[in-house]
Amino acid sequence: MIAIWVILAISVLAVAFLFYATSRGWVGYVPDTSELENPQYKYASQIISADGKEMGTWSYSKENRVRVEFDEIPKHLIDALIATEDVRFFDHSGIDGKSLLRVMVKSIILQQENSGGGSTITQQLAKLLYSGASGSILDRIYQKPNEWVIAVNLEQQYTKNEILAMYLNKYDFGYNAVGLASAAAVYFGKRASELTIEESAMLVGMCKNSSLFNPIRRPEMTRDRRNVVFMQMHKAGYLTTDECDSLSRLPLGIDYHTADHNEGVAPYFREYLRLYMTAKKPERKNYRGWQMQQFYDDSLRWATDSLFGWCNRNVKPNGEKYNIYTDGLKIYTTIDSRMQSYLEDAVQKHVAGKLQTDFFKAKKGKKTAPFSSDLKVAEVESIMLRNMKQSERYRLMKKSGHSQKEIEEAFNTKQEMKVFTYQGLKDTVMTPMDSIKYYKYFLRTGAMSMDPLSGEVKAYVGGTNYHYFKYDMVSNGRRQVGSTIKPFLYSLAMERGFLPCDETRNVEQTLFDDLGRVWKPRNSSRDRYGEMVTLRWGLSKSNNWISAYLMNQLSPYSLKKLIHEFGLTNQSIEATQSLCLGSCDASVSEMVSAYTAFVGKGMRVAPLMVSRIEDNAGNVIATFSAQKNEVISRESSYKMIDMMRGVINEGTGYRLRGVYNIKADMCGKTGTTQNMSDGWFVGYTPSLVTGCWVGGEERNIHFDRMSEGQGASMALPIYGLYMQKVYADKSLPYSEDELFDIPEDFDPCRSKFLPFEEIESDTLSVADELAPAKLYVPEETLQEGFDDIFE
Repeated sequence: MIAIWVILAISVLAVAFLFYATSRGWVGYVPDTSELENPQYKYASQIISADGKEMGTWSYSKENRVRVEFDEIPKHLIDALIATEDVRFFDHSGIDGKSLLRVMVKSIILQQENSGGGSTITQQLAKLLYSGASGSILDRIYQKPNEWVIAVNLEQQYTKNEILAMYLNKYDFGYNAVGLASAAAVYFGKRASELTIEESAMLVGMCKNSSLFNPIRRPEMTRDRRNVVFMQMHKAGYLTTDECDSLSRLPLGIDYHTADHNEGVAPYFREYLRLYMTAKKPERKNYRGWQMQQFYDDSLRWATDSLFGWCNRNVKPNGEKYNIYTDGLKIYTTIDSRMQSYLEDAVQKHVAGKLQTDFFKAKKGKKTAPFSSDLKVAEVESIMLRNMKQSERYRLMKKSGHSQKEIEEAFNTKQEMKVFTYQGLKDTVMTPMDSIKYYKYFLRTGAMSMDPLSGEVKAYVGGTNYHYFKYDMVSNGRRQVGSTIKPFLYSLAMERGFLPCDETRNVEQTLFDDLGRVWKPRNSSRDRYGEMVTLRWGLSKSNNWISAYLMNQLSPYSLKKLIHEFGLTNQSIEATQSLCLGSCDASVSEMVSAYTAFVGKGMRVAPLMVSRIEDNAGNVIATFSAQKNEVISRESSYKMIDMMRGVINEGTGYRLRGVYNIKADMCGKTGTTQNMSDGWFVGYTPSLVTGCWVGGEERNIHFDRMSEGQGASMALPIYGLYMQKVYADKSLPYSEDELFDIPEDFDPCRSKFLPFEEIESDTLSVADELAPAKLYVPEETLQEGFDDIFE
């Protein structure tokens, strides 16, 4: 008996000496006070919608941690944690002497394997913060004294509540769910504050070993561990016997959400915003020759938009640049999660559902499918060869030294693979070359909705499936705009004194360019051929001859300049007569922003993606507002609304009335490009502008019939389905009873301007056309060398 007490005394003295040696820095590593005061957490930044929903996070792959404050943690979760892990947590100062003595007696003296845990929550936090993975039992023995000392120091630096929050923020619950907030989102699809008692108990049970007690792989074992937590809560007095029994019978109720940036709300928007905020100051040397348009756009954004490159031109109090992956920022976006869901649903229903099915049927059995029937087989083979050489497989094989013949043989050898379908992945056997062609069949799309006065982007869908089709067709993709450009032409006409009621004869038009070359546009309809028609009728029917008539009265240089003022920055736009029919390229984002000028009484507003940014302490560190520029006069904007109402009420957009039964005061314009390569629709109400585009990955992938490939068939239905849901949701501030803000006594067929005949002809010169438009910033704000782009 004496020997036992001697052994115990020696053990206590040894522990005391080891504790003293560690605190003096003789053994192991103990962080200094400043490091304890500022532990190096890496918090993921949260992207939050305008209606308060978390859209996703930005983090490094192993640090998907979102900060949660103590007052956001449910009380029953704190009770469960204390009852299970450290019942005397509020009574000790980092080390629980009773538990430590129990472990020493049972393990060392009585040689019992099940001696219970001796580590307090504070010691576990010390381990999470400062102890690396131990390679052996001996390593773990050396780590223990360090954790004791660190735990005592942590208790001196922080309150008990702060320690609990730090522990729950640090623990890795698996599946890239680091910290309580991420775990709540991954396993239950909710915020930490919304966790129920049974959900809280499961997560606390996982703190023993999240790899072992894994609710996805080992649900029964995890449920048993959760029930142990309930028993501990009952033992500690937090639950009655009946409550413990009833809770133990409940299922886990897992609602698993992968912490994957490809998933979640608005993935195209989140990725575009990530790249936008982390952009570096543009320098021409970093752009290749074919990227000069990108250099121009980036330079313009850097000079005019404080959100572009925000992380690289703003610093924290310590002088370091902000890092969206580790600084735990909260980025409050303008996206409304409800409207985002409605636009995504509309795209899925129409493009992924109806259009894709129709396209597969239309191309079935055709030798050149999915390409146009106008192409020859040899032309398709040439296109496919080019695509093969652009693939990652080709690049890797070329890099590893394979010959061209070997590469082509590999690409034409059948193999087992999984391919994407809208019904799920499908196992099949095909050649890599056939798989490239298979993915060409899928139609692409882009749609965006924004407030025409504030510029707030409400919904943003860059494609049908971000995981498989990552190219963003809202902001990154530019496609030919077709007849959606006609409102810009008509705006120019209104600015020059034309009126919606002005008439001209609906006949073929012959125009000549500066070199005397003839241009005679075709028209898809001969409705009212030879009759006198109004400009309002011409726009509502999207009549090419009326547009050509206006172009002949105006100037392509004037139109190009106005197009730039509407916000289309494409520097390759050519000032030719065909510009009036939409021969230039633009993005969905640019077109939606351009149409805001009609609602905004002539003022165009740029898209606003973020309203404010907060640091991880909740301090507002940046706020944002939209950029605006005047494009046309108020009177001209009123006239455009009058004419574009006609598009919806009796023109190419009538399906919104007849098929989708939308009664709202609404304007819009359809657009179809040559060979039906692109289908467009941009529509607007007094408080919402929405644009949609649909087309193939390449311009020669399209429907072969106008009835299927026109904008009214491809793009307009997305708008119709979306607006139906927007108006049906009474929690949203949109009503079909809302009217455009136009003075009651305004008569679109009367004007304060002189009649057109009394105005001198439009003689804008090439030099005038090259003058900076109102959209652009002063030259001195642009970086040196910017003007060299156009040499």
